[in-house]
Amino acid sequence: MFTLGPLGFAQPAFLLALVFLPILWWLLRAVPPAPVIRKFPAVGLLLGLKDEENQTDRTPWWLLVLRIFALAAAIIAFAGPLLNPQSSEPGENRNLLIVADASWASAPGWSSNQDRLQLVLKDAARNGNLVAFLPLTDVPTTPLLLESAENVLTQLPSMAPRPWLPDDDSAIALVDAFAAQQSTPMSVLWMSDGLERAGRGALLASLEDVGPVRVYEGAHQTLALGPVSFETGEVLVPILRKISASDLEIQVNAIGPDPSGTTRVLAQSLAYFEAGQTTSETRFDMPPEIRNRITQFSIAGHVSAGAVVLTDEALKRREVALFSSGSEDEALALLDPLHYLRQALVPTADLVDGLIAETLLARPDVVILADVAQLSEGDSAALEDWVKDGGLLVRFAGPRLAASDVSRSSEDPLMPVRLRVGGRSIGGAMSWGEPRGLKEFPTASPFFGLKIPSDVVVNSQVVAEPDPSLASRVLASLEDGTPLVTRKELGDGQVVLFHVTASAQWSSLPISGLFVQMMERLAISSQASRPTEEDLAGTIWSPVKVLDGFGQLIPPPSTLAGIKGEILASALVSAALPPGLYVSDKRQTARNTIAQDQTLQPQVWPSAIPVDRGGSVEERSLKGVLLGLSLVALLLDVIASLWVSGRFHGTRTSSTIAVFATLFCVQGIGAEIWAQTASQTETLTIDEKAFAATSETVMAYVITGDEAVDEVSRAGLWGLGRVLFQRTSIEPADPIAIDLEKDELSFYPMIYWPITTTQTLPSPAAYARLNRYLQKGGLILFDTRDADEQRYKRVTENTRKLRMFARQLDIPPLEEVPSDHVLNRSFYLLEEAAGRYVGPPVWVEAAPADVELAEGMPFRNLNDGVTPVVIGANDWAAAWAIAPNGNRLFTVGRGRAGDEQREMAYRFGVNLMMHVLTGNYKSDQVHVPELLERLGQ
Repeated sequence: MFTLGPLGFAQPAFLLALVFLPILWWLLRAVPPAPVIRKFPAVGLLLGLKDEENQTDRTPWWLLVLRIFALAAAIIAFAGPLLNPQSSEPGENRNLLIVADASWASAPGWSSNQDRLQLVLKDAARNGNLVAFLPLTDVPTTPLLLESAENVLTQLPSMAPRPWLPDDDSAIALVDAFAAQQSTPMSVLWMSDGLERAGRGALLASLEDVGPVRVYEGAHQTLALGPVSFETGEVLVPILRKISASDLEIQVNAIGPDPSGTTRVLAQSLAYFEAGQTTSETRFDMPPEIRNRITQFSIAGHVSAGAVVLTDEALKRREVALFSSGSEDEALALLDPLHYLRQALVPTADLVDGLIAETLLARPDVVILADVAQLSEGDSAALEDWVKDGGLLVRFAGPRLAASDVSRSSEDPLMPVRLRVGGRSIGGAMSWGEPRGLKEFPTASPFFGLKIPSDVVVNSQVVAEPDPSLASRVLASLEDGTPLVTRKELGDGQVVLFHVTASAQWSSLPISGLFVQMMERLAISSQASRPTEEDLAGTIWSPVKVLDGFGQLIPPPSTLAGIKGEILASALVSAALPPGLYVSDKRQTARNTIAQDQTLQPQVWPSAIPVDRGGSVEERSLKGVLLGLSLVALLLDVIASLWVSGRFHGTRTSSTIAVFATLFCVQGIGAEIWAQTASQTETLTIDEKAFAATSETVMAYVITGDEAVDEVSRAGLWGLGRVLFQRTSIEPADPIAIDLEKDELSFYPMIYWPITTTQTLPSPAAYARLNRYLQKGGLILFDTRDADEQRYKRVTENTRKLRMFARQLDIPPLEEVPSDHVLNRSFYLLEEAAGRYVGPPVWVEAAPADVELAEGMPFRNLNDGVTPVVIGANDWAAAWAIAPNGNRLFTVGRGRAGDEQREMAYRFGVNLMMHVLTGNYKSDQVHVPELLERLGQ
């Protein structure tokens, strides 16, 4: 490639033809224009006369310039001109090694990274260079190999950032081996995430052995959330950022399921960074009911695994109901059966007191009965139902239980085992001359791995009756094998019995640290801080959900096995230990991307390393523009030549020229009026847009930055508005273009959002407006416009872009439009949402799982509002688009079938607007007779 400043030429050899233009100029000057023929009778008088001096008339200079320009434009066009050409190594032709950090810190700028890689790979393919690709978060175990740039380019869409740190140590050995194998000059492009880490210098030295290194960091902001904590009744969320010279305000969202089970933003809080500040924090003051619903905290508008913190039992303070047989005015607090339980649970749980029947109505997580023997029939039945519904009942023995006949002759439903009668017991309790210590916990016990202090001994206990099922129910036992803690499943819940008192009356267990750990292992209380290796020793944890690099929860890979508790507590997140949610027995814990006390420091590169911190500059081909200019110049040359030769004289020719000029002016004026109208809607002030949108029904479309796409959006909504005006009582005004960063969205019932690959992610403030719009009843029609590509591509570029946009949007669970959805009958009866294309599914808000089809009804009763989003790929705006003269701007299908498809597209648009403006009124039973008649049932 030959470059001249911002211009490059893919085929520079064609430029040699420009040398012949001076010769062509000389030849054209020597050839006169065609003579003008005039009929003049008196010319006969001149016959026989000779002119002694003959002079050839030359071609006018301005006509020569026009012809030379046409030829020069054509020559330059065939040379492959490129504006802002991207070269892997300016001035050199080398094979390329691309190294990508591809960590969570790369996720916010992943789109620009992909664009830059695409430009670099296209340039390498143009030059015939080979490429090797090394992702540092997925270091291959096999040696690096050079392959064609075209092959790497096809793999580019499937590449994604990972939610862990790059493995520089493994990469160094691989790069050293690769450098030793290369005999030809190479260059290196390092796609860095911009963060400093140990080992970066050693990796850079290895890469320099391969060839000259260039670094691309991008201009995105790097933000992250640290581990959350619960302090003085508030949730504290620390926030980190890479140092910056500007102030910054961000919004942190607390996300979880609402009472209906839909995941939404439940609380919001703002945080501020001053210039140069790298850490900040925000606090959430929430009631326990809301706090226990929180599943994650995330930075609004920032897409990365580092900007998400998953919550677990450490935040979800469990509600524990305590009941005992002792009176509330116990004379000696230390003898109160609940005293030590309160001391162990108050820091990490919310305690509930009251009557059993009333307390169960509040749905506590755990109920503890301390030496409660007899329960009333009503309390016993209510407690049994509560346990079967998933509750955890923990019972402690004591003198009253030992003296009672509970679970003696037959097993009580609210006891895990039968208790022995008589034998070595005194009043149901057994005593020894010497206190007994605890035996090591069995591997199947949730207590396995806990260290047993030597000073924990048992003096007395109630004894379990031997039974074939007893061994499987023992969680802890004494040194002689006598069961100390037993458990059984009851429905979806559990019943646990400590065979000693909850006070220090029968054992020293309640006054030991082991007691608190046992409460945590039973999920009675939450972990106040990050669990240590000792806390999780002996346990195996299975992943339930893991984070991807963009901060989205996804199912774990099938190859990810169970993880030992010691590793889960101490190891750094990696491919073998991805951040996510892990469960063991009945417990759940979260591993997040950002560790305690981690900071975000910018990478400082040596001065000899060129670093690009700007966004990708798009490479544009000028070939089409120059060929068009050449063609226009040639047409003007034809017209000028006819004019110079006198061929344009005469009434008939003048009339023809006048007709063409008039038509050209009319079309030009119409196009100008249309363009002015379109531009006016984009230049209206916020107040003017608000007035226009509140005065009439107005549809809106999102400004994408692509003028062609925006023009189609406007023409499409304008065409749909004409159809609505003709067929319904809706009289929409001209559509309005909206800027997500500036405009208020609540005025518009429906917003059309075409997806393009060049769009940038909205800011946090824009995402907040979008989520508020969706929550308040607005509807966004997302259109990826790539149904034709989806026929042979699994995931298109526009679809991938839509997923990036949707990650921070408050979108409910979705489903394909069911046949009985009100969208299919709000005005017309439809079977599909046709557009310019037909085929891919269209997605709407999923119906509640408990909605059923009533007998004799043609559809389910879905009277619950308007779906906030409709997502598809059928390019509806192109099917609706109408020019000012009434012509369709785009073809749809072929022949009569295409006309029918366009009609179905208009009908879908009508149904969509009727659904937006009237809700699900067509689900009312009053409409059933008419719908049945139209359906022919």
